[in-house]
This record gives sequence, structure tokens and C-alpha cells, in this order.
Amino acid sequence: MSMRGLTVFIADIRNCRVRELEEKRINKEMANIRTKFKEGSLSGYDKKKYVCKLLYMYILGWDIDFGHMEAVGLISSTKYSEKQIGYLGITLLMHENSDLVRLVVNSIRKDLEDNNEIHNCLALHAIANIGGREMAESLAGDVHRLLVSPNSKSFVKKKAALTMLRLFRKHPDVIPAPDWAERITNIIDDYDLGVCLSVTSLVTALAQQYPESFMMAIPKAIMRLHKVIVERDFSADYVYYKIPIPWLQVKLLRLLQYFPPTEDPNMAEMLHNVLQTIINNSLETPRNVQHNNAQNAILFEAINLAIHLDCESDIVRQATTILARFILSKETNVRYLGLETMAHLAAVTDELDEIKKHEETIILSLRDKDISVRRRGLDLLYSMCDVSNAKTIVSELIRYLHIADYALREEMVLKIAIMTEKYATEHSWYVDVILQLISSAGDHVGEEVWYRVVQIVTNHENLQEYSAKMVLHYMRSPHCHENMLKVGGYILGEYGHLIANLPGCSPIEQFNTLHARFGLCSLATRALLLSTYIKFVNLFPEIKGAILAVFNQYRHVLDAELQQRACEYMAIATMPTDDLLQTVCEEMPQFPERESALLSRLNEKTGQTEDKRTWNIGGKDSNEKTPANLLAAKERNENGSVDDLVAGVSNASLGTTAGGEGEDGSAASAANGGASSTPAASSAASASSKPAGLSWKDQLAPGSEKWYNRLRDGSDGVLYEDSILQIGIKSEYHGHLGRLAMYFGNKTHTQLGSFTVTVDSPEGLVVASSHTLATSIGPSTQIQQLYSLECQQIVTEVPMIRISYHAGSTQSIYLRLPVTLTRFIEPIQLSSADFFARWKQIGGPPREVQEVIKVAPDRIDLEKARSILVNNRLGICENVDPKPGNFVATGVFNTSMSGKVGCLLRLEPNKETDMYRLTVRTTSDVVSKHLKEILQTALLYNPNHTR
Repeated sequence: MSMRGLTVFIADIRNCRVRELEEKRINKEMANIRTKFKEGSLSGYDKKKYVCKLLYMYILGWDIDFGHMEAVGLISSTKYSEKQIGYLGITLLMHENSDLVRLVVNSIRKDLEDNNEIHNCLALHAIANIGGREMAESLAGDVHRLLVSPNSKSFVKKKAALTMLRLFRKHPDVIPAPDWAERITNIIDDYDLGVCLSVTSLVTALAQQYPESFMMAIPKAIMRLHKVIVERDFSADYVYYKIPIPWLQVKLLRLLQYFPPTEDPNMAEMLHNVLQTIINNSLETPRNVQHNNAQNAILFEAINLAIHLDCESDIVRQATTILARFILSKETNVRYLGLETMAHLAAVTDELDEIKKHEETIILSLRDKDISVRRRGLDLLYSMCDVSNAKTIVSELIRYLHIADYALREEMVLKIAIMTEKYATEHSWYVDVILQLISSAGDHVGEEVWYRVVQIVTNHENLQEYSAKMVLHYMRSPHCHENMLKVGGYILGEYGHLIANLPGCSPIEQFNTLHARFGLCSLATRALLLSTYIKFVNLFPEIKGAILAVFNQYRHVLDAELQQRACEYMAIATMPTDDLLQTVCEEMPQFPERESALLSRLNEKTGQTEDKRTWNIGGKDSNEKTPANLLAAKERNENGSVDDLVAGVSNASLGTTAGGEGEDGSAASAANGGASSTPAASSAASASSKPAGLSWKDQLAPGSEKWYNRLRDGSDGVLYEDSILQIGIKSEYHGHLGRLAMYFGNKTHTQLGSFTVTVDSPEGLVVASSHTLATSIGPSTQIQQLYSLECQQIVTEVPMIRISYHAGSTQSIYLRLPVTLTRFIEPIQLSSADFFARWKQIGGPPREVQEVIKVAPDRIDLEKARSILVNNRLGICENVDPKPGNFVATGVFNTSMSGKVGCLLRLEPNKETDMYRLTVRTTSDVVSKHLKEILQTALLYNPNHTR
């Protein structure tokens, strides 16, 4: 039934020639609607008409601050037209954080439970469009029920799957995907290809987060592909330009790339037939553009899957020939996909000869008119680079850098720097390339690049003289970039003396070259150059006078950093003796070997879409940690040999000696791999063996961090609590041993069945239970479990625990136990003389780690700092540090197999700057690092800002 009043109103608005007339008509209508709503007793038709008018105003851009309740009321109507307008109103006028959302939840649930499919669909639309957390938590179960119900119509299942996908992408922690995995995956077999397509989109998203739980999707995806492609079993409704449902084919091929290759020979044979059929079909001449696009979409995804399964297979060799043809195509999209797929192949294969044949074509793609093609060409050159072609590729990229797009230059610089470092056969070539890079693309050279140059030059003695000579040469060019000045300042300050006797490289010439650009630099670079000058004073006393004049000049500048440096350097340089000067200006030690920061910087620049990448740009080593490879490695570990299993049981049995240490029988049984018959031994074995298919760290219970942080520095309290279960712990520790009591309380009035607790202890820590735990908890009752702990080696992680029970459905809770390294520290007291004697004895890095910790304003709390140290079982030594307010603490970390580790630390609070300086020295660099991280986390923790 048409609404004449709405039609007239829309016509009036359209007839308004100026905004003032439109505003006047809008205000008049809004006043009329307000009056009608206040009077009440409106019919459903009138409510619908007035809400439609408000929605039209809203669409035109006017603010609507009333009428929401009338829209909510229309949802409850039994008439479809009124219900439809009500749902349209709430989806347009409400957002996910609206206070009115909770008012519509019950109405939406009622429509989801209705037998009317139209009402189901309206409710699903609303959930997907609003998609707030409260709605997701309340209605996700109802959406799942519609999805898996055998009574749901196909169009309802499709909408339910896409609604579930929307909720998962917005609030992944709300969807219990592992529990629903089997029933959702089974729908891939649905006779309706549209349902299969929607569910495949959902499974693809879920499998990226929970790959172990969705392994069952592999055979189903392969069989569905085989039916559609090989057996030609499909409905004519889903044929697109002679190609059966190409969207489903692409999604299924993509889904399989998130899993390791199947080990089932029958499935592998079926998948091989599918891929070979796709390759054969691609050889047919396309009938039109649409047919060509669909065919290419399937082909490229099939090639990516073939590369993922086995990059040395016959199918991949056929595909390489096809890709060579595609990168020469006149179509931009085809060239783009050809280059990207070839980059995938180059990133995972050891054999690059076939790709190198097309090196000229790939280099020419850098000059393509489309920037996206140029990016893919750069990715391919980066992936295919090795020792044999590195110089050619790097020289071409540097030549192209001068004319490259600004949007592409920073990425190019990073890739050139990485390739040069990775494949350099001569150190001099590395220095030449990097300095040329900084000289020609200085604005696009990030700090990571010149930091890395400094690290490599410092760590390679045979490179230092050559680097100093070349950097001085580049600094004399008319257009010397500031980044070059930074590199030059550092290298000449450290190694300028190595070239001081060469022509044109005398000390005064080095100083004049640097100082000629001093006034044009940023303040940070000037500060660096002042440090270089003080090193010149130490290395070249003959130019001391010229440098002191610079220090004297900058003692009075406005910038505090420059002023402080100049004053301090002036004082050091004018002392009667040079002892302090020589100490301060000692040559920098070698940097510890670490992963290049350039790689992490490059990974940050790699764009990520809704779906995770199945491969990484770069060589084979860059793809060792792809999702499928990590899952395959995990499966290999979990399906280890019988010997590994026996060894695991033996380790668990060793933990049972906590109750009776030194008993020869137990030790001999464990050493021989014999199974102990005691309950403790069997429980320990289960505690140490992690069940297959769990990714515990990724499944921590929502909100568990809040409880964990409260207990991290204490011994007793609640570890986790929700509406069903409360978990508390008590613990005590002595030396390398500890005892942990866990309490599990049922807060409901029904019994919790199938109750199990599984502990995953990190390497070096043995966790053994004292008895077999009850399998159920009665209503409003509590059970407890005792664990004995033994720290055998240095522990760098905390144990994980899974609590599983049945309450209507199977529930699992994953938590971290607050059993940190500091639990096994015994506090000790040292005098001032003893402390500093041991402090000097331990020495500097790597056994010393230091961190300056910035906290929120006015968050420096001396009492809190003291309690943190005490709660982490460190003994505070009074009157050792001469400055009041500073803390000195000591302790001994105990292990049963790796001995004891002495721990010393100093904590220096500064209330003016809101900073702590924490310095830790121990006899183990590993303990130093982790003790620092534990204390740093505790000092930064703010209980008012927990997640």
C-alpha cells in the first residue's frame, strides 16, 4: 500500500530550489511528527509513514534525534511492511554502541526463532549491519542455529553464514569457532552452491584464526572442487559465461592454501586432477572478456595452490610457461597477476633458473605505466634475487630509483639495502651501494638503513678504513644529504684515525668537511656531530683548539640538548689530564648479532587485507613462518615418534620426586623410561603433554589478563571468574621448588560435568599433580587440586592451563598461571662493599641490561616500586645507593639442574621526568633479560587501565 503523505513530502522537498526552503519544510515536518508521536495512539500505518519520512530526512543528511523508539516498536509488528520499515529504521539510525541496541535484542531473537523465513532474514540483516559486541554476544548462538539447522531454507543459510562472518570479523573472541567447527564445515557439502559459497567465505576466515580446528575442511574442499571441475556436477543456475561458479572455485582454492598439503593419497590424487584440469582449460581460447576474466581468476589461484603444495611439481613447471606468457600480456590486470604469481614461485623455490630467463622483461615492468604493476615487478625482483644476479638487480634498481614514484621509493630503498646486505660477496661493494643509496635517495632512507650500516661497519674490522674514506668522499659532494652526514659523523668519529695519513683526509680536513654543513643540520644531527667532535679531541689533539671554539659557541644556545652536550664536552676536554676523555671516547664495542631491523620495517609496509597472506615477499627463508608451514611443523611435533613420547613421560615422572627426593627406585624408573603406577606420575604425564589441535596462547579467555596481572606480583587470589566458574590459587615457594593449590568453584545451581584440567608447562619447569581430579563439580560447590613445581632450568615462559567442562555444551577456558621466573628467587642481603664488588665482577652487557621506563604523569610511586621488588622475591638492601629514593635489590635464582644465578639490580626513580631507570646484572644474560622484562611490565602496569 503506497503512502500518499510520504510521496507528497518527497515531492515538496524536491521542489525546493534553495537550501533555506528545504530547511524550512524539513523543520515544519519534524515539528508535525514530534507532535504526532507525543499524542500517541498512532496506527501502525501512521508510525510507518512518519518513520519513513524521518529516514528520508536522515538520508538527505539532516540530524534525527527522535523517532528511534517508534522504529523499535515497528519491529514487533506482525505486518511485514511495518516490520521491514522498523528494521530499516534501526539499521540506519542506530550504531553498534547505541544505548538502544539492548532494547531490540529480544525482538531480533524472537524473529530469529520465528518459523517465517522472511522475518529470519530481516533479523539477520539488522545483526550484520549493526554488529555490536552486545548484539554479537547475545545472538551469535541463534545465528549459528539458523546456519546449521536442517530446517533452514537455503537463502536463510546464506544470510546466516555471511552474518556470522561479519560478527567474527568485528568481534572474533565472541565466536566459539573451535566448538562450532565441525557443523559449520559440514555445510560445504550442501547441495545448494550458493550456500556452499557463503559458508566457504566463513570457513576461510575462521580457518585463518583456528587452522587446527578446521583441518576437516581439506577433504570437503577437495571433493567439492572435484565435483564441480572434473565431474562437472553443478546447477546450471550458477554457470557464469560457460564457467561453473568461478567464485566458489577461487575461494576453495584459496582456502586450501591455509593448510599444509594433505597426506591422504586419494585426496592428493583428486586435487592433482583438479589442478591439471584447470591448467588444461586455460589453454582454450576465451570466448569474451568476461569468460577470460573468470578463467584467469581460477587459473592464478590454482597456480598459487600448486606452488604451495609442491613448487617442484610438473604442474608448476607447466604454470611457469603460462606465467612467462602472461607477464608479456597487453592487459594490465593479467601482467599484474602474472608478476605476483611468479613472485610467489620465486619466494618458495630453490630453483630460480626458469624465472631468471625472464629477468629483462621483469626489469622492464619497473617502467610500466601502472604503479601497481611496477610494485609487483619490484616484489618479483626482490624475491628472485640471489648471489648470482644481485649486482645486476641492485644496479638496475638504483638506476630506476631516480625516476621512481615517490610512493615507491622508501620501499625500494629498504629492498635494495636488504638485498645488498644479504647477497654481498665483497664488503666494499656493500659500502659503495649503501652510500650511493643514501646519496641519491636520502629523503627516503629511514633511520633503520643508516643504523644498519653503522652496525655492519662496526662489526667488520676490514671494512672500517674503506668506509671512512668513502664516506668522506661522499660528504664533499655539493648535495650531501643529512643522513650521509649522520653516517659520516659516526664512522669518522670512530675510525677517522685510520685514514688520517692519506692525502686529503687529514684531521683538520675531516673536521672542516663535517663542520661546513653543521649549521644546516637538524638539532639531532648537530648533537651527534658534537659527539664526533669530542672523539676528534681524543684522536687528534692537534685540532683541539678549533673544536673547543665550537663547544664554547654552543654552550649558550637555546636548545637544552646541544647546550648540555657542549658544556659537558668542554669540561671533559679542558681537564688537566686526559684519563676521563680517553675513557669516555673508547672505541665502540661490536654490536650483538641480531635480526636486521630492515626486515621488520619492510614487513610493516606490506599491506594486509581481510585475509592473511599465504606467502611472504622475499626468499625461501622469508616463508618459513607462513600459517600453513607453522601448522605443518606443529603437526610433525605432535605426531612425533614413540621415543619422543616415552621421553615426555620420563620427564613428567621426574616431577614426582618432589614428594620424596632422592628415592633411587623412582629415579631409576624415570631414567629407564618406565611408566610409574602412582597417580602423581600419570597426572604429571598428562600435565606435560599438550593435547593435539590446541593453540593455547591464541585462545586466552577474554579478560584473563586482568586477573593474571593482579596475581603476577602476589601469591593468593582469584585467577579467573565468570558467570559459571571461579578459579583461585594459593602458592608457596622455596628455592627451586614450589607448591600451587588451585580451587575451582561452581557458581551455578547445576552440576558441571566432564571437568578436566590440563597444564602445559614450559621447558625447564616440571608441574606434577598430587592426585586425580574429580570429573564433576556439584552445584555451588568447590574442588581443589595441588601441584608440585620444580624449576630444573632457566624458565622464560609461564605455564598455560586449560579448564574444560560441560554445561549445556562443552566449554574450554585457557589461562596463564602466574608462575614466573621470579618465583624461584630467594632474597638475600648484601652490604654496600659486597654489592658493588659483585656488581663490578659481573660487568656490562650482555649480562647487564638497562631500560629507561617512561610512566604516565605523576605515576612514580616509591612505595609501589618497593612492593614490586619485594613481591618478586628480591631483597632490598638499605643504605647502599648514596641517593635517597633509589633502590638496590639482590637475590639468587635457583634451579635444580642449571645451578644458581646471582641477581643484582638498581632502580632509580625520577619524579621530575616521570621515568624509572632499571639496571639488572645477573650471572646469566637470559635471566637478566627476562628479569628486566618482568619488572618493567610490573612498573608500567596500571590497574585502572586493564583490558
